[in-house]
Amino acid sequence: MTEIDYEAEYNNRARVPENPVLMAGWAKDAAAYREQHPAHAVVYGPGGRNRIDFFSGGQDGPIVVFIHGGYWQALDGSSFSHCARGLNAHGINVAIPSYDLCPDVTVDTIIQQMRAATRELARFGCPLVISGHSAGGHLAACMLATDWPAVDADLPKDLITAAYAISGLFDLAPLIGTSINKALRLDEAAARAASPLFWPAPRGATLDAVVGERESLEYFRQSQTIVTQWAPAGVAARFDTIANANHFTAIAPLADPNSPTVMRLKKLAGR
Repeated sequence: MTEIDYEAEYNNRARVPENPVLMAGWAKDAAAYREQHPAHAVVYGPGGRNRIDFFSGGQDGPIVVFIHGGYWQALDGSSFSHCARGLNAHGINVAIPSYDLCPDVTVDTIIQQMRAATRELARFGCPLVISGHSAGGHLAACMLATDWPAVDADLPKDLITAAYAISGLFDLAPLIGTSINKALRLDEAAARAASPLFWPAPRGATLDAVVGERESLEYFRQSQTIVTQWAPAGVAARFDTIANANHFTAIAPLADPNSPTVMRLKKLAGR
């Protein structure tokens, strides 16, 4: 059996050499959308990055959260404002949180911050659907699998009923021997503890694990594995692909009101 080159499988910037242009496009499109559709800031913690950009859809009702990627060590929510466009066009509210980054904090701290952000959004009293990309896909699955009454006795167990993880990472162990781990500083114990694949499956919830059609085999394996493992445990889990997309273009459909991605999130939000 051939040994897997995890560095090649997970180093998306090396796999997609045009990534600087694509990420510059994110920032440009995000700034343009904020100019057209200003966000309301929601603070969930004491740090400068502990904030949520809330893009109103103009109606009361569900909130779809989008958690950005960057391998827990890069970017913030401001580069992804345009990802609210598709759902906003259907009157659905979108919340885009930022969080502190490794190596200043640990992956576990980021998970705790996203729980704090989710708890803050729960104050709106609306159904929550969690989506995310890459590291954000990991965090979306973590939020879905969180025991919310254990976090806060006033929160319902079904605080989040669905997650839509784009190019998510659910088992972090393969990253330990890669350059990505220089900032993460994961050992085997920390990687397993932060991997939702090994948490109790959120019975009764829905998980969509999707990947870009042109992504690495490891990204396919990550999503297919969590679906295979969670589905028999009572999760409505499904695997899907985003046509012709690489790791960086997989989020583009979020800006298109008529894309299959937006239509699926609209359905998950009950609209």
